[in-house]
Amino acid sequence: MWERSLVLSAPGKVILHGEHAVVHGKAALAVALDLRTFLRLRPCGEGRVRVRLPGVGVVRSWDTPRLQALRRGFAGKRGEEEAAARASSDFDESKSPSVEQLDTLKEFAGIAAGASAPESLATLAFLYMCLAISAKYGDVPSVDILVWSELPTGAGLGSSAAYAVCLAAALLTACGAISCPLKEGESTARWTEEELNLINSWAFQGERVIHGNPSGVDNAVGTWGGALRYQSGKITPLKRVPTLRILLTNTKVPRSTKVLVAGVKEKILKFPAIMNPVLDSIDAISQECQSVLEVMPANPSPEYYPVLEELFDINQHHLNVIGVGHPSLDRLCQVTASHGLHSKLTGAGGGGCGITLLRPDTSLLAVEAAKRDLCACGFECWETKIGAPGVTLHSSSSLNAEVLHALSES
Repeated sequence: MWERSLVLSAPGKVILHGEHAVVHGKAALAVALDLRTFLRLRPCGEGRVRVRLPGVGVVRSWDTPRLQALRRGFAGKRGEEEAAARASSDFDESKSPSVEQLDTLKEFAGIAAGASAPESLATLAFLYMCLAISAKYGDVPSVDILVWSELPTGAGLGSSAAYAVCLAAALLTACGAISCPLKEGESTARWTEEELNLINSWAFQGERVIHGNPSGVDNAVGTWGGALRYQSGKITPLKRVPTLRILLTNTKVPRSTKVLVAGVKEKILKFPAIMNPVLDSIDAISQECQSVLEVMPANPSPEYYPVLEELFDINQHHLNVIGVGHPSLDRLCQVTASHGLHSKLTGAGGGGCGITLLRPDTSLLAVEAAKRDLCACGFECWETKIGAPGVTLHSSSSLNAEVLHALSES
């Protein structure tokens, strides 16, 4: 039985450059956002598994014998050893969850067939990952899991991937598949590269439960942190990147990513000679930004910030040209420009979120004034960082009061 109490976290993500162009074979830069999802893992007595997700209103618990019986059920009516071997091969970090498996889990958890609400998908991902990981690495662990997040859901900030990465790390640790690297007296610790690969593989399966066919970018950012480049299905972590201060603003304007992507495709088909050079230019912005980010850690000169700001401005204009802007995002850019700051949309556009670059010497007064004006527009605003570390184990002393309070709910 798992006998320790652990706290771990994973970051969200934003697209720095390359949104929409990435759909058409160009590069995108995704960076880890230091708004994090936290998971507390505790032993749970009486042979039970308990999961609480207060952000989406989930409080569920199951007897471990029921879960083990459900897991064996996937292997059909065979002998116990054969059934265990079959269950292990049915659940694998390289295999997509099958429709049959997910249907069985929905029925078990009382989730309607076509349910797409966050609480239903979060419960389904938990059940799948719990059964799949324990099938491969031992018995279903008797654990009590509480998850709390600084990330808003449904805002394109990788909240589901941060959740999946936390679950993968917690369940793999509880089953003994990976070590517990946090030593006495340390404030934080991270896993080895091999263990991070395993966490990422299982987190990707969790993302598949939630999204069907994800790119794998969000869970990779949540696992490794920092920044990565994504192009034509290939994910390449950037070697070293600086941590940059930003304002993240949610306009709260809902949008459909599918509709926006279709609109861009239609424009390209209608005006190929005009639109393809715009996509090439967005691609060049991503390349230029990557070059700047990779030289900054060794030479943190202030001269790089005007370059990053200008790339923000140019890309925002391009995103308006391809049709994914919105009056709310124009307002965001105008408000921050009035304070001498530079912004662009991040993600799908058409509303949603925007990011504003803050220089190291941007004064607290200027930041507070910009936040006040953005909030007066009805937007939600956070001062945070990008280039944050990936999935991390924490000692209690390394957590701030808000996180400690959220995780102390019994």
